[in-house]
Formats: sequence, C-alpha cells, structure tokens
Amino acid sequence: MKAKSWLTALLTVVSALAISTSLLPAPAQAAPPNRTPQVTEIFNGFVIGTFQHGRMGSPDEVLTPLLSTDPFYREPRLTGSEKAGTLLKAKKVAVQFLGFRPGDVDAYKIMYVTTALDGRPDISTGLIMIPRDGRDNAKRPIVSYQMANDSVGANCHPSAMWTGSDPMDGSSWSALGPLAQLFGKGYAVVMSDVGNNGDKKPHGVFAGKYNARTSLDAVRAALTVRDARLSSTAPVGLFGIAGGGVGTGHALEIKDQYAPELNITAAVLEGMVPNYRNFIATADGSVGSGFAMATLLGLEPHYPDMRIDDHLNQAGRAVADYYRTQCQTPAYFTLPLVPLKTLFKGNQSPANIKAFQRAYRDNVMGTGTPAKGVRTLVASCVADDSPMSLVPAADSRKLVRAWRSRGGRVDYQPTDCSMVKFITDMYGWGTDLFGMQTVDWFAANLTRR
Repeated sequence: MKAKSWLTALLTVVSALAISTSLLPAPAQAAPPNRTPQVTEIFNGFVIGTFQHGRMGSPDEVLTPLLSTDPFYREPRLTGSEKAGTLLKAKKVAVQFLGFRPGDVDAYKIMYVTTALDGRPDISTGLIMIPRDGRDNAKRPIVSYQMANDSVGANCHPSAMWTGSDPMDGSSWSALGPLAQLFGKGYAVVMSDVGNNGDKKPHGVFAGKYNARTSLDAVRAALTVRDARLSSTAPVGLFGIAGGGVGTGHALEIKDQYAPELNITAAVLEGMVPNYRNFIATADGSVGSGFAMATLLGLEPHYPDMRIDDHLNQAGRAVADYYRTQCQTPAYFTLPLVPLKTLFKGNQSPANIKAFQRAYRDNVMGTGTPAKGVRTLVASCVADDSPMSLVPAADSRKLVRAWRSRGGRVDYQPTDCSMVKFITDMYGWGTDLFGMQTVDWFAANLTRR
C-alpha cells in the first residue's frame, strides 16, 4: 500500500475513534481507573490457602449432588403474610467445585421469602460464602454477587452449583476470578438463585425486577443467619455480570423503595442487558442465538402472556422443551449462528412478536431512579466490534445518561471487547470480560463514606 493510502487509512481510523469517544458519557466522579489484575492478585494468599487446606471430595460427596436434589429445597407452605427477606431456613454446607472442597470457606444455603412480580410472597434460595481468615464477620463488607447464570432449568443455580451439582457450567467458571479477588479482600458473598433452585418448573431468571427483589432479599436473609454473624451496618456492594447484571441494575432502581434499610454503597454492572428487545435482535443469528432463545424462556415464567409455544413451529417447540430443563452449559451453545426466525411460525423474528413486547418493556433499565448515595460503575463493551459484543454498546451509554439525568452517581469505564484485544492480549480480554478489572474501583467505593 502506498504511503498516502496508509495515511488516509490512519486518519480514517483516528476520526472514527474520535467520533465514538465523543459519544461516551463523561465521568461523573473521580474514581480508580479500571485495571487488569495480575495473576498473583487472583491466586492471592487466601486462595493459595484454600488449596493447601482443602481436599478432594469422597466418591459419595462428589456423586450425591450430581445424582439427586438436596431435600433442603423442599418449600414450606406460606401463609401470604410473610415479610420479604424473612429467613425460612439455613444449612451449613461445604463448597465443592469439580470435586474439590476448598479450605477456609464457610458456606450456608438459605431459603427465604421474596416478592413475586404480582406482589405476593414467593420463595427463593441462595448461598452465602464467607472467607475464614481470622477477621470478625461482623466487620466484613457484604457483596451481593449475581453471576452470569442464565440457566432456565432446575438445580443449575448458585447454591447447587457451588456445592457440586453443576460443575461444568460456564457461569461458575467465569466467577472463579472475581470471587478469588473478593475473598482475598475479606468480603462475604451472597448469591441469589433467583427462585427456588430445586423447583422443577422453568425458572424466570431473566425477569430483571424479580431478580432484583430476590437479590436484595437474599442479603436481608443472610443478615439473620445466626452462625454467619454478618452485620446489618456493614457496607453492602452489588456486583452483577451479564444475566446477573440485569437483576443488579434493577435492584439499584428499586432499592430505595423496596429495601431502604440496606447499607448499599457501591455497585458494578458488567456486560448486562439494559434492553432485552435490542439484545435479542442483535444476538439473533450470532454465536449467542441460543442465549437469546433462553432469554425468552427465562422471561415467560413471570410473563405468562408471552405464550411462547403458541408462536413456535415444531422444531422451535422441541428446542424450547429441551432448554427449559437445562443448565446453560452446554445446552445454550447449541444454536450458534442459527436465525431464530427459523424456529418461529411464519419466520417471525422474536424481537418483533407483539405478545413479547410487554415483557421487553417491563425489563428496560434506565426508567427508574438510581438508589441515592450508591456509587455505580458500568463497564460493558465500548463498541460492537467482536463476536462477544451481543449487547449493543449504545444501550449501556443510554442507560448511563438516563441514570445521571436523575441524579445517579454513575461512572462509565467501558471494556475493550474487540478482536484486536482478544488477539493481542487474551488474558486481559478474558479477565475484563468477567469484570475482574473493576475490583479496584469496587473496593475503593464499597467502603468509602
């Protein structure tokens, strides 16, 4: 290529970058910049200790959660007058991942009362994990960590996943790094199953406002687990990735009305979906087609008027029936590059089906008022420039502007998800994809007064 051509190409790229940068919301506050963590920050002293003090499970310990559902998930009958966040039961459990039981971690399964979208009391389960490092639990910050868990099937959710029932799910693998960082800082972690993990019916994990309630109520319930000894005055942080980030975003919008007593100080949202309709339109026909399909099925339990089966053809119903019973790995990776219209009657795009629009509208983030005093970081992809860019970057910028317009204290530090980053810095690309670059910011703002 001639020198003039190279110069023209370079100027074109620089101009494009300048234009795209001008579209980004300006920082709302001074905050630590996002930073890719070193390997030693992930395999920190605490994490090394969990290997040194852990052990492989016995054959019975490994096989039992794989072959049967824990009786813990049997629900008591509710009267209808229960208060949201009420702890129904708790059980101390052993954390188990790939058959290994790490040392120095105390864990509790919890079952608690939450609120369905129609206002009635409902039941969810979850998990508390606390590093055993000699610190006083009453002085630990608490993190509501909502994983990238997109599973619609039963027995695929955090309280089962981290106790041995679903060892191959990608969402747990993606959480290993962030959890290592959080435990290394001494934080207690609370995860919601977004419903009862053991419920055999399809789970509504994608209903953002329901996810938000179960997440906030999990923290409320965790504070009353006597043996955990967590403090209601401790700072609480919200940390949500992908599917979990949807619940975290909606939790920010309902916190002041729904759970004003919780001392939430900071929140991180990485790779979340501010607008489901736009996500489904973008992911349709991409490597994420299966996750777009799963999103529909994970909305329907709380939006029965969708009547998804009525719109599917025979092949589509077979896929839906299978997906409703499965964990996300490997099931939802089975439709790469498949146009979803081929599964719907009349070759309809699911983004445009009239019966689905109420669910889409009800889950748009940015229509509410962010919780007062909570510092928030949005760190989704800066551009639509890789096969992993399934959430339109413009949706995250729109969300940031909307929250700031209502007084939200929102920092925007987008992530480079590009293929250039993937090729030249695979380690940084991967850690950033899972939100690990945000932990400095999170730690600084979690305990800031």
